[in-house]
Amino acid sequence: MKMDKVLFGDNQFFAVNHLSDEKSRAQAIRFKDDSAIIRVLDQAIEEGISTFMCTTHDRIANICEYMRNNPDKYRGFKIYPGMPYAHKYANAVTELGIIGTIKQYVPGNIFSTFAKGGMAYLSKDFLKLMEILIDAEMKMFKGISTPVIFIQNVIVDMILGLKAYDAFKAFDEYIRKKYNAEPGYITMNMPALLDALNSIGINNPIICTSINKIGFRMSGGREIYEKYLREKEFRPIAMQVLAAGALKPREAIEYLGNFPKIESVVFGASSKGHIRETKELIEKYL
Repeated sequence: MKMDKVLFGDNQFFAVNHLSDEKSRAQAIRFKDDSAIIRVLDQAIEEGISTFMCTTHDRIANICEYMRNNPDKYRGFKIYPGMPYAHKYANAVTELGIIGTIKQYVPGNIFSTFAKGGMAYLSKDFLKLMEILIDAEMKMFKGISTPVIFIQNVIVDMILGLKAYDAFKAFDEYIRKKYNAEPGYITMNMPALLDALNSIGINNPIICTSINKIGFRMSGGREIYEKYLREKEFRPIAMQVLAAGALKPREAIEYLGNFPKIESVVFGASSKGHIRETKELIEKYL
């Protein structure tokens, strides 16, 4: 499966700005209604973008419902979900406690089994629990094309740190079998992740990672990223290409043009003008 060169991201919709709290607050106010999100997505579609890469934020369920109710308008539109949306679970733990969170997000009678077996059960059957959580997160995308499904970096990089690579293998197999989709991995440490995936037989993986001219959030440094981009076999998606606003779009995307292996770029924007400008630059330099 060939991915689109230009992917539209969702950070701007959920008040994620890595450089400015003030901008985050302004975005939160602007996108407090779902209609504002849909308006910008429609502008991206008008500019020829057909893939939305997003978290499994609760409000995305509303966007998916709107798309299901307007099938002609969104025919051919694809979503690349990234899970889990960590803040959702963190907030639930704060409000409901650990046991309450498990009750809310782990369906069926697995909870009673867990309660009897405690942490021993959780350790023993973690991979089954992972499958159940994936299914719970994917419910909102029913009826929508999701050809690539990602694990978010908060989990990927934790698994890397724990060296629990079997979890990557289980995710890879489950996504392919259950959803007929390609698994993707978001990370702040692309070289370590690629080495880990290769070590368990996962070859040419889709990896979404920070790639930018100043090494922002590129664990290990820019030089090793550039070496892997030139020499290793994988399918890179570049994110955080503007380094949270430290780089101008033309300079940032021109740098990406040094690496023909980069298959896609994901970016967020709040206006049609910025969407058009960024898309044109990506298509020019990649």
